[in-house]
Amino acid sequence: MLEVSVGICAYNEENNIGKLLESIFKQKCEKIHIKEIVVVSSACTDDTDKIVENYAKIDSRITLIRQKERKGKSSAINLFLKEISGDVCILESADTIPLSDAYENLCKSFEIADVGMVGAHPVPVNNSKNFMGFVVNLLWKLHHKTALIAPKCGELVAYKNIVESIPEDSAVDEASIEAIIVSKGYKLAYAQDAIVKNKGPESIGDYVIQRRRIICGHKWLNDNYTYKVSTSNMLRTVRNVLKEFNLNIKNNIWIIATICLELYCRIMGYYDYYIKKKNPFIWEIADSTKKVTDEQG
Repeated sequence: MLEVSVGICAYNEENNIGKLLESIFKQKCEKIHIKEIVVVSSACTDDTDKIVENYAKIDSRITLIRQKERKGKSSAINLFLKEISGDVCILESADTIPLSDAYENLCKSFEIADVGMVGAHPVPVNNSKNFMGFVVNLLWKLHHKTALIAPKCGELVAYKNIVESIPEDSAVDEASIEAIIVSKGYKLAYAQDAIVKNKGPESIGDYVIQRRRIICGHKWLNDNYTYKVSTSNMLRTVRNVLKEFNLNIKNNIWIIATICLELYCRIMGYYDYYIKKKNPFIWEIADSTKKVTDEQG
């Protein structure tokens, strides 16, 4: 049975942290054992710490680590890595909710010896009947299609406990872990049945904040560690986007608008990296992504 250490990096997550911990308690564990749950609180100013402390009184597996100063998610992950001792690390974004069999399904891939890291299947709760909900759902649908061919890990990941630390100036933590795992000779896998609910941006402003940071971070990772994530393959992405067009005029207009929005984000991400020499490892928060309530009709 695999011993699993769960890590959650949180900054002002009072709206979701309790629900996330509850969902971890409810995980089906037939082939894994959740040994410890480490929450790294990065200078939270809301009730995140208090909520975690209350749950720690109920479940002794929970450890709260407080960072007095917000130094970025990669820094918080390094504190988690110093603390844990499990065979496998599960790292989950604090603004997500896994389905009850997500962890078990995620870890099944480690039955293959050369698999070192596994990505879950993020499914947004945003309502696709409005434009931003459509954008978010399309983005993650394309992510899913790419990951089926060339695994891309994000939102909820599991990896063998062979990573001592990651670069603290990385704005794309999961991608940095990918790079380290691959450099050690292991393969990536994608567990499409490991469903994790997330919430994408509800406004164009929040979408731009999030996407330009990720694009800038991926460029930094490529230049500093010569590693490209699978979603950087533009030819594959274009092919998948073209398949989304159909006879629905509204659908097609929204796809074109999404392409324009994404192109703008990419231009701004490159501008941040090349012109502003920016590396946003301590990033601006996209507030509308912080409450995971199912909005799908």
